[in-house]
Amino acid sequence: MRLLDKNSSSYLYQQVIDFIEHQQHIGALNAGDKLPSLRKLSRQFEISVPTVKQAYLELERQGRVCARPQSGYYLQAQQARTLQPRPASWAQCKPTEVKCRNMIEQVHEAVHLPDTIALGISNPIQANPPDKALARLMRAVISKVAEKAVSYGPVTGDAKLRMQLAIRYQEQGVNINPEDIVITNGAQEALSIALQCVATRGDIIAIESPCFFGMIELIEALGMKALEVYTCTEDGVGLGELEQVLAEHKVAACLFSSAINNPLGSMKSDQQRQAMVTLLEQHQIPLIEDDVYSELFFTEKKPKPAQLYSEKGLVMTCSSFSKTAAPGYRVGWLLPGKFEEQAKRIKRAQSSSTPMLQQWTLNEYIASGDYDRHLTLLRKTLIYNCERMRALIGEHFPPEVCISKPMGGSVLWVRCQSHVNTSDFFQQALTQGVSFAPGMIFSPSGKYANYMRISFGVKWGDDIITAIKTLGDLVRHYPKNSALEQEAKCQKI
Repeated sequence: MRLLDKNSSSYLYQQVIDFIEHQQHIGALNAGDKLPSLRKLSRQFEISVPTVKQAYLELERQGRVCARPQSGYYLQAQQARTLQPRPASWAQCKPTEVKCRNMIEQVHEAVHLPDTIALGISNPIQANPPDKALARLMRAVISKVAEKAVSYGPVTGDAKLRMQLAIRYQEQGVNINPEDIVITNGAQEALSIALQCVATRGDIIAIESPCFFGMIELIEALGMKALEVYTCTEDGVGLGELEQVLAEHKVAACLFSSAINNPLGSMKSDQQRQAMVTLLEQHQIPLIEDDVYSELFFTEKKPKPAQLYSEKGLVMTCSSFSKTAAPGYRVGWLLPGKFEEQAKRIKRAQSSSTPMLQQWTLNEYIASGDYDRHLTLLRKTLIYNCERMRALIGEHFPPEVCISKPMGGSVLWVRCQSHVNTSDFFQQALTQGVSFAPGMIFSPSGKYANYMRISFGVKWGDDIITAIKTLGDLVRHYPKNSALEQEAKCQKI
């Protein structure tokens, strides 16, 4: 057991800091790791708890550790340069059609390539798969329901599952009736139904920029046009920019992820979210809220649903179990607000119903308490992975590269040097066994050519370290071509 030198001229709290630095240097502590408790180090060094706390507070002041309420102190990534909000100028966009369709298809295909580390897909549960618990529950369900397992279910979904979801929303203050909820085939169908409730072909849909490419493809498939709104790396959609967009364009609806954005990981405060809903309802513009990541928050409290602040029923909430439990089950849901009848009619015409066996299994999963216990562990694992991934990228990418510091979710948004076009080396990365998501697919107009999205929702291992080194080498050795550099400057923020 190491003791501090109480006869040294160095302050005791500084010696504690030196100890933490040494532990980090030898690899005993890594980014994302929890530091020893105050009492543990107090006993180990035979010093007072306040002295240890003074050391931790100094490390926190330096930005080297962070304190998490009721949890402790955690080591942060030191090498990573945090991606800051945009420069003063950001080119306003016009409604546009998708220009990156081919690259989106390549990213989807790369997910299923054998012997490839899939860092291009956001699949958080890989960090802590609940497959064994779900398999056990499904076997029990099958033994109970017999032939009902292969029968059609109600259009709006299993009544018990809708009740479970309603209770969870009611606990957050949202007065939702179980009969109002529509169970869907994943969040993507929920988004599709919501869009069809409030818009038609040719209509303008305001989206975040950057925005999840699945939303962009969906808008295009429905014959609508996407209009990008500047989205801050910290606070999400800028209300000033949104107000300007509404004044200049006839927007049919807004499709936002204000709780946790993909790919930024930004999150509006509850007050900011309320102000946004108020602004939109003043203009009679529906808000379709993609809420799939709200359970994967890294903050002290879960963000409140935007629907809580709706006074006119113009907010529609879309979510699913795909990011928190079972993407393969394809079970999502829609809170349709005032558009309930249209939503149910479209659901009936579009897919009739959602498979019941998966719904029954998820209902049992929630009722048992295992789901919430799983979420607690999943969030801890993702927070840990996030810091480790930020440290790895900071170590192996060029020093000019900046990395987002998400408030939830499972992905990092990485800005490379202005001359780098990440789409150019996508295929080269695949040949080396790594996939990622090039930045341009997160913008219908092809912005963000020098960005990339990397997932930390993974099962951690040496292969992840190797994959990040591979991507870092590709960025480091990207040729500085003046034509490419000029094009990238035009596309980046």
